[in-house]
Amino acid sequence: MTSRTTSSSTSPSTSSSTSSSTPPTVTVGAYLAHRLVELGGAHLFGLPGDFNLALLDEMLQVPGIEWVGNTNELNAAYATDAYARTTRGVAALVTTYGVGELSAVNGIAGSYAEDVPVVQVTGMPETGACQRGALLHHSLVDGDHEHFARAYREVTATGAVLRAADAALEIDRVLRVALERSKPVYLGVPADVALAHVSSAPLRRPLRPAPSDPVALQDLRTALAEVLAGVPSLTVLAGTQVHRRRAEGGLAALADRDGVRVATLVGAKAMLPEQHPASLGTYQGALTISPDVREAVDGADLLVLAGAVLSDVMTGLFSHGFDPARALRLGIADAVVDGVTFHDVRLEDTLPLLAEVAGERAFAALDPVEAAWPHVGPGEHRDTGAADAPLTQHTLWRTVQGWLPEDAIVLADAGTSLYGTLELRLPPGAELLLQPIWSSIGFTVPALLGTCLAAPQRRSVLFVGDGAAQLTVQEVATVLQRETVPGRPAPVVVVVDNAGYTIERVLRSPRAVYQDVTAWDWLALPALFAPGRDVLTARAGTGAELQDALTRIAADPGRPAVLHAVLDAADVPPLLARLGRAVASGPGEAVR
Repeated sequence: MTSRTTSSSTSPSTSSSTSSSTPPTVTVGAYLAHRLVELGGAHLFGLPGDFNLALLDEMLQVPGIEWVGNTNELNAAYATDAYARTTRGVAALVTTYGVGELSAVNGIAGSYAEDVPVVQVTGMPETGACQRGALLHHSLVDGDHEHFARAYREVTATGAVLRAADAALEIDRVLRVALERSKPVYLGVPADVALAHVSSAPLRRPLRPAPSDPVALQDLRTALAEVLAGVPSLTVLAGTQVHRRRAEGGLAALADRDGVRVATLVGAKAMLPEQHPASLGTYQGALTISPDVREAVDGADLLVLAGAVLSDVMTGLFSHGFDPARALRLGIADAVVDGVTFHDVRLEDTLPLLAEVAGERAFAALDPVEAAWPHVGPGEHRDTGAADAPLTQHTLWRTVQGWLPEDAIVLADAGTSLYGTLELRLPPGAELLLQPIWSSIGFTVPALLGTCLAAPQRRSVLFVGDGAAQLTVQEVATVLQRETVPGRPAPVVVVVDNAGYTIERVLRSPRAVYQDVTAWDWLALPALFAPGRDVLTARAGTGAELQDALTRIAADPGRPAVLHAVLDAADVPPLLARLGRAVASGPGEAVR
């Protein structure tokens, strides 16, 4: 993830979402829509259903909000997640009660795991019907209409089923939790409550997260100065929470100080531009490509864990060589220094504070540590072996390395695509969108819709395996059928076809029947999903075919493209092969 902030109109607002023409009362549906526009959620994802129609009618009357119909609720949740990641604002989807909201719950769980502030809005039956225990369709016909709201408590930070009496108050409370914790939240809106009127007066004051405690920040500054006085340098291991809190500016300021190096975890790759002199690239425990980078993190004089979640994928199956208990930790809303926890200090404040203290400490300059970039080199996009040889993972990613446009949003689905992109050195301004913690395959296809809407001025490039794509491919129709704006780049879909679930083959039973998927004609999808649209299609089974296809795609940036890359089922990127060896060797064994 880069430090770039989107220039899209969906960027979170810092001002009121209402104007002098706003009436003294608005419906609950309109109130919610005003708040979402204010917080960056100008695009509303989801599907209609009989219990949310009144709500949608009210929401869509609010200026600035745009409906984005999806092909199913799971895809809507994935698209909303990516939209929120890209705008760094709050994003919302609207589903109907029961069948709709339960279809979305997997996507919302992923948002919870990866700290994304998504608002799940459910259109519910009328209050009276719920209170009577009416035996309604979409229910479990047991008279209890809060089963699904309770289910959402497990995957959201907070939620509410709204009542007319305090609907505005509850909407503001729930949305503030999303802002402050960077977690998804739930709002159940009965059909009659959607139409109820509430005062619009609260809309004159924008919602903001609670600020850091200034006393705690000053105490933290003192503690940081004491710790930094006793070390010759520091190394930062940054994670995705830095991006979620829009704190990349603080990270960049810290990286600019002498005596500081910065590595990123898998989901935060390129959050500090990988061309920066202080960048160590991506750290993944024993899977780290460069031994020097691994040593720089594991052997750091002082290690700072900034917004870092140390899950299995992030740490190379927990093969990290540092002790987290000895590190200085900066979390979303607290910090830990030398065993002491400082509460109510926010990451967007603590990173710049650490940069200030490091500047005052005046570390000596460090010799650079060269990160390993396997696909970077002179003529990298041409040095692909025999041009007519079957396409390999090595050739694929080496060619992509030389082709990727600056400022691109690269999406890589869990599987060979994820591990292939981790070996790339992303060009200036580019970022990589992954879902390494939740790792729900198929996530990135609808996520492509989210990034295209959130950052239309940038080219979104998707790499997805054939098995993963088959889960959610319908959303390509929504991507291709939305109006292309002249002069703006169009999305690219690269289907990495290795005839099944190759990442699972690496982990166990490579020849098992359940690893196979049916073969599709991927280049026929544009005609099926977007008849009449001008979409560039190409099949690449050799290095020469791949280079030719990417050259044509680069020459026509305003034209959507679908590229079918055909690879051998047993061929995998080196990082994924190392992961397979680590899994086979068992817990605690070294990766070689």
